[in-house]
Amino acid sequence: MLTDTPLTKRQLGWLILSLGAAIVLASLGVDLVGAGKFNGLGPAQQQLIGAGVLIALFGLTLLPLGDRPA
Repeated sequence: MLTDTPLTKRQLGWLILSLGAAIVLASLGVDLVGAGKFNGLGPAQQQLIGAGVLIALFGLTLLPLGDRPA
């Protein structure tokens, strides 16, 4: 059941941070299954890791804002 409590900026920060971390881990996990033609990180993987890190950093900036509604 959904409640009427609003999403706080801290909760949104954790959500965005975990999304960025999941993107980075998924991009690195592609090498484990052997997808791709590059030895090491290919250009698409590098861009995806960079995007995931930027998303995670944005989530980190929301954490100190506390319990104010998002």
